[in-house]
Amino acid sequence: MALEVIGAGFGRTGTNSLRLALERLGFGPCHHMFEVRDNPEQLPAWEAAARGEKVDWDEAFKGYRAQVDWPGAAYWRQLAEHYPDARVILSVRAPDDWFDSVQATIGPFMTTMRGKHAHPHMNAIAEMCGRFIVQDIFDGRIDDREHAIAVFKAHTKEVRDTISPERLLVYETGSGWGPLCAFLGVPEPDNPYPMTNSSKEFQARHGGEG
Repeated sequence: MALEVIGAGFGRTGTNSLRLALERLGFGPCHHMFEVRDNPEQLPAWEAAARGEKVDWDEAFKGYRAQVDWPGAAYWRQLAEHYPDARVILSVRAPDDWFDSVQATIGPFMTTMRGKHAHPHMNAIAEMCGRFIVQDIFDGRIDDREHAIAVFKAHTKEVRDTISPERLLVYETGSGWGPLCAFLGVPEPDNPYPMTNSSKEFQARHGGEG
């Protein structure tokens, strides 16, 4: 099974809601950081990727039809080349809102809480994310608003400049079913577009870890 949808958007751009939406539209299972959290056997491959080692993408995404969120989103260029028939979705949101959400959720998870989580697996994930997100993507300055937003905007431009327009959907968080279904060529469901993993939900879920 090859990936049919590649998510290039940074974490905290509505990626879990997008994951659920894609699965509801028949593009599941969809890989997300939650998959690494819930399946510890996946972690070594992503740790290797974070070290810059070659990854067998077919093995990493075995059984998945789509991918969104980090860690996969960090390798969107490689995935787009490896799966040339896959469509690419770049999830975005207002940069300042994105930064505030990161600081309220995954930022501390990868920085101040690193090594302090109650579960070794979560510490290992935080360490892996600290390497390829905090250091490689944000140059160790993920908590610097001006710098982080500049990286966010540059990433959006790079994806738009790299992926052909007919293959790319720039999906604004909160846009609902319409743009997504039109892009994928599927009918809109009758039920509401999923809205999950808010900052409050993230904090409630991870608050007891350290």
